[in-house]
Amino acid sequence: MSNLKEFYAPTLKSLSISEDRFRELLLRLLDYGILCRNENQTEQQYYDVYLRTQALVNDYFEWMGIRILHDSRFQTVRLLPPGAVVPGVEDESTLPFSGGLRSRLTQAEVAMVLALRAEYEKALREGQIDDAGCVRLSLEALALSMKNVVGRPLSDNLTERKNQLRRLRQLRLVDVNLDDILENSDGWLKIRPMIISFVSDDVLAGLMQADDDHAQSGDTDNEEKSNQEKQTPKSESQDVHEDDH
Repeated sequence: MSNLKEFYAPTLKSLSISEDRFRELLLRLLDYGILCRNENQTEQQYYDVYLRTQALVNDYFEWMGIRILHDSRFQTVRLLPPGAVVPGVEDESTLPFSGGLRSRLTQAEVAMVLALRAEYEKALREGQIDDAGCVRLSLEALALSMKNVVGRPLSDNLTERKNQLRRLRQLRLVDVNLDDILENSDGWLKIRPMIISFVSDDVLAGLMQADDDHAQSGDTDNEEKSNQEKQTPKSESQDVHEDDH
């Protein structure tokens, strides 16, 4: 450890960053696995320190076989354990890994992530993205997407729903006021751009196809209903005419 400190010390000194502050940044990344500058003031400060020590941080984690995904546009930093499959990011590591950096989600949380990714993709195609790369979505729209696209309803249990949203907020996938969105049936949340790295392109294609199929099915049902309504008056008219005879 002393050799490691000696290696980093001169660079940290030249950057006017204390060893303690650098250590706090490393521990924060190991603990949370992600930084999002616009999350709060604390993460803003850690992100700014990361920008100044980026080469050192990258070298440190590369030595452990951990990759860093840095999105400078949306100002996020995410640790990628060896073997992690991330859309658009090639994994050159062949090391086995089953550590705590992997995000283990429940089936309900996975379903919510898939629905959020599908909604983000639709908003992206329609240009409904704000300057921070986020998409605003109502709780009602999320519930509908989970039912139509994923085939799993949004939990009616408020405690379960709150825990699921809290977990996704910890992963910086959504920005949401938990108390507000659960107390208000018309509540809203924001889907963050980090959602893109959680769902592969193949899975996304399947989700969008399922959404298109559901929409087409709805159009067909509406068309059949319309045709039946048009035929009904004619049938009644024929019956009346026959009764006259």
